[in-house]
Amino acid sequence: MSAEPPADPSAETPAAAPVVVPAVVPAAVPAAVPAADENQFGAPGPPLNRRNPFLFGFLFGLGVIVAYALFLGVRNAASILVLIFIALFLAIGLNPAVTRLRQLGLPRGAAVATVALSVVLLLAGGLVALIPPLVTQTTELVNNAPEVLESLRRSRTVNDLVQRYDLASRVQGAVNAGTVTNALGGVVGGARLLFGTIFNILTVLVLTIYFMAAFERMKAAGYRLVPASRRERIQLLTDEILTKVGAYMVGALAIAVLAGASTFVLALILGLAYPFALAVVVAVCDLIPQIGATIGAVVISLVGLASSITDGVVCIVFFVVYQQVENYLIYPRVMRRSVRVSDVAALVAALLGVGLFGVVGALVAIPMVAAIQLISREVLLPSMQKR
Repeated sequence: MSAEPPADPSAETPAAAPVVVPAVVPAAVPAAVPAADENQFGAPGPPLNRRNPFLFGFLFGLGVIVAYALFLGVRNAASILVLIFIALFLAIGLNPAVTRLRQLGLPRGAAVATVALSVVLLLAGGLVALIPPLVTQTTELVNNAPEVLESLRRSRTVNDLVQRYDLASRVQGAVNAGTVTNALGGVVGGARLLFGTIFNILTVLVLTIYFMAAFERMKAAGYRLVPASRRERIQLLTDEILTKVGAYMVGALAIAVLAGASTFVLALILGLAYPFALAVVVAVCDLIPQIGATIGAVVISLVGLASSITDGVVCIVFFVVYQQVENYLIYPRVMRRSVRVSDVAALVAALLGVGLFGVVGALVAIPMVAAIQLISREVLLPSMQKR
């Protein structure tokens, strides 16, 4: 049996069936939208040269105009801004009382209403104590004016002073210079001052109530503006400063109560009418920075003069001496214990605050010094030691 010969590689093999690829019909291509000419309005020029004198002068002049416009706006709204500032300061000072009432279980609305009602009753009590004695004593003073003038005319010392300084001719000239127009102007000005004062007091009272009601929300909004990395430290420092403002308010109330008690003792010794009412008037007036103590002293001195010349002189001397003692001894010591500010710092801050910003400066001088001391001790000194 013979083997089969090997297959010839050149032999043709049956061809494989051709693979049919379906033709792909191209999708319809939308017509090309002509691109907008980027430079159809012209090629952009080079950037403005910031060192160009014209550009610099224009921007500088525009900045001056804007700054001056802001200055005019602040100057025109200065009276309203002062009222807002005083109301905010009072709200900060009264907030510890609101917090204390909340700790006792009252909701914030009820606590704010209680504190606001107490403030209103205090002001109303001061007015009720002030008006009846003032009207009564003023009427008595007018009725007794002829006798007082006659006694002064008989005094040799008074006559010598009148002749030496020619007071009679000066008074007569001042009377002759007065006209009906001036008198009406004085009446209109007095009415405007009265209604303006009432409006300012009501505005401060309403703003204080609103600030107390929204105090926590205002603090939270302010803290959110601080970077998160420093928020906790800023919050602790701010809370401590606000606590010092509240302590300052407590110290001011203590000083006012002491002034009222001293006046009550003086009125009892001299036998003046309405001693308790006079004490309340002095205490309420003493809460007003810079001019409050003087107003209370003038009122009590007028009451003393209406009683007798001797009582009036005693009242004047007493309040002159007492105000010096209060300004230089009592006030610094109380503030040192309540706000923890040294006597020298408290005295210098009060004098500088009054001299620079008047009533507002006197109102914020002591808390501002306390805040500066806290920031210096906790922020500035540690950063300087690290360097």
